[in-house]
Order: sequence, then structure tokens, then C-alpha cells
Amino acid sequence: MRLLHTSDWHLGRSFHGASLLDEQAEALDRIVELAREAAVDLVVIAGDLYDRAIPPAEAVSLFTDTLARLRSAGIAVVAIAGNHDSHVRVSVYDPLLSALGVTIRGAVTRAAEPVLVQPAAGGTAVAVYPLPYLEPVVDGPRLLAAPDPEGCDSAEEVALELPAGAPARFSHEATTRLALQGIRRDLVRRPGTRSVLVAHTFVAGGQGSDSERELSVGQVDRVSVETFAGFDYVALGHLHGSQQLDGPRLAYSGTPLPYSFSEERHRKSVRIVELAADGTPAVEVVPLGVGRSLQTIEGTLATLCSDPTFERAREARVRAILTDEALPLQAMARLRERFPHAVELRHQPPAVERSSGDERSRRIREARSPLELAGLFLADQQGRPASSAELDLLRLALDAAGRGRER
Repeated sequence: MRLLHTSDWHLGRSFHGASLLDEQAEALDRIVELAREAAVDLVVIAGDLYDRAIPPAEAVSLFTDTLARLRSAGIAVVAIAGNHDSHVRVSVYDPLLSALGVTIRGAVTRAAEPVLVQPAAGGTAVAVYPLPYLEPVVDGPRLLAAPDPEGCDSAEEVALELPAGAPARFSHEATTRLALQGIRRDLVRRPGTRSVLVAHTFVAGGQGSDSERELSVGQVDRVSVETFAGFDYVALGHLHGSQQLDGPRLAYSGTPLPYSFSEERHRKSVRIVELAADGTPAVEVVPLGVGRSLQTIEGTLATLCSDPTFERAREARVRAILTDEALPLQAMARLRERFPHAVELRHQPPAVERSSGDERSRRIREARSPLELAGLFLADQQGRPASSAELDLLRLALDAAGRGRER
């Protein structure tokens, strides 16, 4: 069986206030094209379908139109809710759509109900298990309170160790292991069946980026690689960079577009996976090559606006780091004359040597006038003596302040 693994579309997202919907539409066009060219049986979307729980109407239309085009090509779709999605809203039509070859699963209570995908080339069906994003404080107790079939681990084995009488608390790993128990029990009843797990979580060892929403404080959101043992392929979502964590078997596809400057060097792609008869996955990472690139440029404003070296950044979304001693007036407006898509400006002037505390105190005590004191402060901040022009401005300012007091 052949599948295309993608995730984290974040439809409806903006970048520093600029809508990305047109570029997202371009990315989804490319994904549909690749799915057709590769003759895949299934497209897997591993969560964060939208960027927020109540997405804009245009984003919903883009999503449903993409699903319709995939189904018109005879391709099945399995999608799950991520931590940005409303589990109820994205899966409200799942019972209806599943009969038409589209599964959008948001309820963890149905994680052990596989989607059986029959390969077009023949052979046995593949069991695809959609496991949506899990919220430990909600889903942990819910899973633990479910009927306890034979073989289920005890609460002590899956919950965090707590003092006697303490309320149950769950980590992401404990909650995930609880959910996977039901999935594994179902899989055991299907001997010889190849399996694909679709999950949205942070697996330990993965490399994150600035544009992902934290799942919890510290690192208690991490789930170990070993938690996912026994599945032929694990299609992950949440981390925005394409990466694999257990050879080709367990991997993140990453986002179709960069959503922060921390993703500037990402090569956005999808994964085309072919499962052999024994379940061994062969993976091809296919770049999407769509959307506006991101570039960080650094230098003085005059250099950035004139040096031909930076011409390559003209069509990119630009983050400019200005190294001028003082931030120039109208810096962003002047940058956008050359880089129309500049969206972020940072000022990082050269480091200056400042007086020690003792030296500064001595100079302040020896200052003979307010003008000399102001000049010392300016010199300490700039790392150089005040110029004559700057001293003239300080003198005017002090004179004006003195006249104000006389009134």
C-alpha cells in the first residue's frame, strides 16, 4: 500500500499579520498533485488541520475542497484533530464522511476503531488507527475509567506515582500508553494485518521550533519512542520540521509552509510511504517547493538597502537585524522600499565597553556641571566620547529645562 503523510496544515494562519491562505492553497494543490502522481491509496493528515479551534470560513472551504479533490481521484483520507483543532468541530461529520472514504477522527474513545484501507494493487487491507491529540487531564481519567478488558495495565502502571489518596494525574506518555492498549488489543485480533498509527504528539528526541504551541510546562509532554513499538508505520504530527526518530518507521512530515523564522532552513515536504507485504516501510521525502521563503539579513540599514548581496532576499519574507549604533529613523519603511515583504526588525547595535561601577561613580562625583554629567552618561552608553554636535544638543536641552523651571 502507498500513502502520503502530511500534517500541521494550520489553515487560516497568518504570518506577522499577513494572511497565508493563498500560499496554503498552493501547498494543498501541490499535495493533491503529488498524491495523484504517486498513485497513493491513502493521504494521512496528522493533526492541526486548522490554526485555531474556530477557523475562518475560507479555511474550512479550502479544507473541504481539498478533501473532495482527493476523493475524486479515488484516494482515501484519514485525518485527526491536533492541539490547535476543536476535536468536536473537525469530526462532527465523521460518521457520514467515513462511509465516503474520508475519516476525520477527534474522539479518543474511537481510537481502537481502525480504518481498513484496501490497496488498489491488491493484497490484504491495512489497518490505520487515528489517535487524535490527547489532553492528559481530560483523556487520562476517561481512558482509565473505560471498561478494563483482559490484559489492561493497572492504574499504577500508567499513572504517575502519587502519594496514597492523591487524585490521579497523567503525563502525556501515560495517557498515550493507555490509548494504545485498546489499539493493540484490536490489532492482535487481526493477525498478519499491516498497521499504521496516526498520532499528534511530541516524541522525545524530536526537534521543535518557535511556531509550535507548548503542550505543557517543562518536558512532561514528551512521549518516548518505545511507546510506539509494534506498528509498521507511525505518521506523526505536531513538530514542524520533517524528521524521523526510529528510522523511516516513525516520523514527522512537518508543515507544508514555514510558520516562523525558526523554520527558515526547513525544507518543507511530504513523505510518500510504501508498505511492503511484510509491513516494512520504504519512504521518499518529496519537497513541496511552494510559498514565499524566509530570510534573515543583518547589517547597517545603509548596507542592507544598497549591497547587491542582499538582492536575493527581495521576494522573501525578511527579518532584518540592524547593526547601526543608533536605530535609524523610519527604518522599517526604508527597508520595505527594497524588501517589500519585510515583516520583522531587530536592533542589535555593536557591543560597547562601559565603565566599571567604581569608575562610573568616580566620574559622577568629579563632574563639574550638568552638561559634563550628561556627556559622561552619553559616553558610557555609546562607548565613545560625545561629539561636539551631541554636546551642543545636550546644552540646548539643559538650557530649555532651566528656562522651564524658572517659569
